Amino acid sequence: MAADNCLVANDWICGEYVRTRAHDLTAATLQHLWITGVSVALALVVAFPLALVARRWKPVAGPVLGFTTVLYTIPSLAMYSLLLPVFGISASVVVTGLVLYSLTILVRNILAGLQAVPEDAREAARGMGYGPLRLLLRVELPLALPTVMAGLRIATVSAISLTTVGAIVGYGGLGNLIYDGMNTLFKAEVLTASAICVALAIAADLLLLGVQRLLTPWTRTRRTARSARPSRARTGEAAA
Repeated sequence: MAADNCLVANDWICGEYVRTRAHDLTAATLQHLWITGVSVALALVVAFPLALVARRWKPVAGPVLGFTTVLYTIPSLAMYSLLLPVFGISASVVVTGLVLYSLTILVRNILAGLQAVPEDAREAARGMGYGPLRLLLRVELPLALPTVMAGLRIATVSAISLTTVGAIVGYGGLGNLIYDGMNTLFKAEVLTASAICVALAIAADLLLLGVQRLLTPWTRTRRTARSARPSRARTGEAAA
């Protein structure tokens, strides 16, 4: 009886709300994931060539980084409003806005990762007959992957957060429920949707971290080797 009354009492935590609105929560979560996934994927596709151009031609690096930084300073509400005349009220407004926001993080991290590749690794690969494309795919990208993945994690978590603002055009995923709950003072709807959004961000970050560790096993080897050195030194001191 108490569970039924939590809706009437408008409690913040209400299991009955989750049970009766499971379909709405699932639909909003799937829309949230779809918008975020498509946005980050498109941003990665755009950011990669931009980073390569910025690395190849030094005079272009400043304008590219400056432009993407300016985009990131535009408030999300203003960004979506500016895109409305172009795309109308559609999911494209939210997706395009998230792509533009993600460019700042992704371009900088991809560029930083590529620039951090040791020159002797490049020279060794060229000595083995690697051409520019093979050098990029087989040597530079694998070595730059930790930095690139760090940027991808930040961009993904940011996109999950900013997707909620898409509720102003009706395509905000869980943000739709949050905004509806705030307008109607429906506490359980606001808290439940917000909690799911936070859980999505944490889960996405942990998932990408796991992918990063699978793709870069040599970074774990380095950390293990570094942590083992002090142990050997202490063992030597004790023996002395």
